[in-house]
Amino acid sequence: MAKDTGRPFAVFDIDGTLIRWQLYHAVADELAKQGYTTPKTYQAMREARMTWKRRTDDNAFKDYEAKVIVAYEKALLNLTLDQLIKIADKVFDEYKEQVYIYTRNLIAELKAKNYMLLAISGSQSEIVEKVVNYWGFDDYLATVYAQEDARFTGQKIVHSDDKKSALNKMVTKHNLNFKGSIGVGDTRSDIPMLEIVERPIAFNPEKELFAHAKSKGWKIVIERKNMIYELEKLNGRYQLA
Repeated sequence: MAKDTGRPFAVFDIDGTLIRWQLYHAVADELAKQGYTTPKTYQAMREARMTWKRRTDDNAFKDYEAKVIVAYEKALLNLTLDQLIKIADKVFDEYKEQVYIYTRNLIAELKAKNYMLLAISGSQSEIVEKVVNYWGFDDYLATVYAQEDARFTGQKIVHSDDKKSALNKMVTKHNLNFKGSIGVGDTRSDIPMLEIVERPIAFNPEKELFAHAKSKGWKIVIERKNMIYELEKLNGRYQLA
């Protein structure tokens, strides 16, 4: 962990925290639309998505996500890097400004205070890089799919599998200061990252993160439609900030 020297920082998850949808899923959808996945695989994705949208069980989203990953990684093996970049460009153009007001404003506020902005995402680096550059982040770690001769090999490095280590790596790289540090995430995978910052924020948290945030007394923020609800713990109970 870095010493109390250097710039303060804020670390953000991207999908569902800044961007209102999952970049990974948006790219997978575009791959399917352009015929890089089989009709059978695409139908399985659609059925899993509808099961999730019906909220029939707590694992519906995870099941849907698993099918998306399978379809995505199969499609990558048939793509050149140039083909993927064209698809990433299309998705970026569509989603780059489909962001949450709370996190958008927080980014602007922290940039004005000279915070270094970091991102750790499970989505692929080719699309995450475009988003973080657009929104003025200083550094990021995302899923990296290995390439050989401009084609994907199937091997990958998923930095979001251990966000604590990923964050510590960037803090050391930039000699950053944990004092005043901020973290923003929305899912269980963000917990290790949020545990080590000074000011963790559970933003639109899923069930497991919500329960963990409550047990730790973390700030919880909910954004719905044109309303932002900031909940903070006071005297053992949460109230509107």
